[in-house]
Amino acid sequence: MPRITRLGLIQGRDHGSRDANMQQSIDSIRSAAKAGAQVVITQELFLTPYFCVFQNPAGFDLAESIPGPTTATLCQVAAETGAVVVASLFERAALGVYFNTAVVIDADGTLLGRYRKMHIPQDPGFEEKFYFTPGDLGFRVWQTRFGALGVLICWDQWFPEAARLATLAGAEILIYPTAIGWLPDEKAELGQAQHTAWETVQRGHAVANGCYVAAVNRTGIEGHTEFWGQSFVADPYGQIMQRAPIDKDCDLLVDCDLDALESVRRIWPFLRDRRIDAYSGLSQRLLPQTAP
Repeated sequence: MPRITRLGLIQGRDHGSRDANMQQSIDSIRSAAKAGAQVVITQELFLTPYFCVFQNPAGFDLAESIPGPTTATLCQVAAETGAVVVASLFERAALGVYFNTAVVIDADGTLLGRYRKMHIPQDPGFEEKFYFTPGDLGFRVWQTRFGALGVLICWDQWFPEAARLATLAGAEILIYPTAIGWLPDEKAELGQAQHTAWETVQRGHAVANGCYVAAVNRTGIEGHTEFWGQSFVADPYGQIMQRAPIDKDCDLLVDCDLDALESVRRIWPFLRDRRIDAYSGLSQRLLPQTAP
């Protein structure tokens, strides 16, 4: 029998309070698991509004310890439903040190570990360098009951190096909890182009690495940002298997045939044909200009 893993992507909006967001997410995890989802994934910073729209020291009050009450609750829900849970949290690691962190909880309720967002953006409406320390745990992969998961976060999705390193560590599914959207003064001119670029680069990761990609975005309007939703799963050929709507909460269920990855990587052996002897320049910021 093929190894089929059903993903459940929880796309949602901020429901006004931490308690409401938590309950909405628990309900969605249970509902998705009842519908057969084996790996359930939240959007980025699912418990809170996207507080990074402004630089405000009060935003740090939203952070929490890991492990902590939220992970304890999610571990209980994972054990209850028998589903792997990937959840994105605002982590308080020490006095004045905060991370944008995703936790991975196995289907028996075991907290397997955490990934701390490595690439931190800084743009109008996305003031993340004010809040988040760059990740210090590297690119990690977890062997769960339902597959090997490489977990990255939002801005990481633009960097092929991150996807590649997660794949080299054994990832079968690359998972990107996300919070990305349009600003009103850009949407008319660049909105479609921005979304196309965001989706295309991740579909490229699926092709180049012979894996599945799951991107779980927010929806709704917060401050001046209109999150564009459209969470999706791409297969190893870069094809969109399913896509959520722009402006609605949605639990997206998608079946991934993990055994099919072997056939894809035999046909397109990108990992075999990599010239690892020629890539030393990737560890440098820029290379010297070469004369023609």
